[in-house]
Amino acid sequence: MKQEAAWSMLKWCGYSDEDINSRVKQVWYEIFEGPNAVYHENEDGLGYIVDTGNDDVRTEGMSYAMMLAVQYDRKDIFDKIWGWVMRFMYMNEGHHRHYFAWSVAPNGIPNAQGPAPDGEEFFATSLFLASRRWGDGDGIYQYSAMAREILRYCVHKGESERGSDFAGEPMWNPDNKLIKFIPETEWSDPSYHVPHFYDLFAEEADPADRAFWKEAAEASRKYLLAACNTDTGMSPEYANYDGTPHISDRGHWYFFSDAYRTAANIGLDSLWVGKDIGLGNRVSALQRFFLTHDRTSVYEVDGTPVEETVLHPVGFIAATAQGSLVAIHSDAGDAVDNARKWVDLLWNTPMRIGARRYYDNFLYAFAMLALSGNYRQRW
Repeated sequence: MKQEAAWSMLKWCGYSDEDINSRVKQVWYEIFEGPNAVYHENEDGLGYIVDTGNDDVRTEGMSYAMMLAVQYDRKDIFDKIWGWVMRFMYMNEGHHRHYFAWSVAPNGIPNAQGPAPDGEEFFATSLFLASRRWGDGDGIYQYSAMAREILRYCVHKGESERGSDFAGEPMWNPDNKLIKFIPETEWSDPSYHVPHFYDLFAEEADPADRAFWKEAAEASRKYLLAACNTDTGMSPEYANYDGTPHISDRGHWYFFSDAYRTAANIGLDSLWVGKDIGLGNRVSALQRFFLTHDRTSVYEVDGTPVEETVLHPVGFIAATAQGSLVAIHSDAGDAVDNARKWVDLLWNTPMRIGARRYYDNFLYAFAMLALSGNYRQRW
C-alpha cells in the first residue's frame, strides 16, 4: 500500500528531504548491516539482536528491531527476528508461560525465567503493525492473532476462572490499568508507558478487552503527568503508582537510562494521537533543564546531582530530541526555540560506536523515524 505523507519536524526545522532520507537510510545500515551492526543471523537463518553492553539478547532489543523492520518495510528481517523470539524466548511452561524470557544468551540458552513487560507491549504493537502493512500469514506469522494472544495473557493472567493456563500475574494492574515493572511487582516504570500503543490495542485486541485498553491509555497519560517532575521534566526509572520515585535497595529512583525513553514516548504519543499541553510542558521543562545543566551528570528527578555519569549519552540526546514533537505544544514561551535546539543537537550527534552502542542507537533510530515522519501506525 502507498504510504500517506506524514509531518516531518526535521523538514520543519529546515533540513532537506535529501539529507533526511539519507540519514534515515544510514540508521538502518548502522544497526542491521554495517561493521557496527548489532543484528546477526544463526545457522538456521533466524535473526537476533545482541545487547553489546551486556552480551545477551533481550526482549527489549528484539521487539525494537521488529518495530524498525516494519517501519522500514523489511518483512524478511521481521520474520527472521520473530522466528528467533518464538523459538528461544517464548516460555511454554512454568509460572511465566505465555510470556517471553527477557534475557537469553546469543546461543539461545535463557538467562532469565521471567519477562519484562516493555518487551511484550512492543512485540504486540509490532505484530499489529505488521498485519496492517503486510497482512497475516500462517502459524506464528499470523501476526494479528499472535498479538492478540500476547495481550490476552498480559491482561488476564491470574484470573482463576480462566483455569491453570492463565496461572501467574498480569502485566497490567487490573484496578488502575497501569503497566507493572515486572508482573510480580506493584510499581511501574514510567518509560514503559506508551499510551499511543494502548489506543492501537483498543482497536485491534480481543473485543472484550478493548475498553480496558482505552482506559489504560488515559490512565498512562495521567500517570506520566504525575511521574514527570513539574520543574525539571525528569521521571525516575522506577515509580510508584502515584508517580513518586520508587525507593528501594534496587536503586533506580533517579533519572537514568530507562527514564530517557519517557520523553520519546510522550513525543510519539503526540505525533500519533494528538497534542497534550500538560505533557508538552513536562518535556519542555526537561529540555530547558538540560540546556542549562551538565548533560554528563545523573540527577534525581528534582534536579539534585548524583555522583554518577550518564551511561547512554547519545540515547539521552535522541530521546529528548524526540520529545520535541510534544514540547512544541507547550505554553512555555521558550518551548519552540528549545525544541528546535534539541532537534539540531541530535542531527549533529553521530550514532554511537563501541560496547554501549546497542541501546543508544535504537533510541537514535526511533528519534530519526519520528522526527522525519516515518514512525507510523498506518500505511
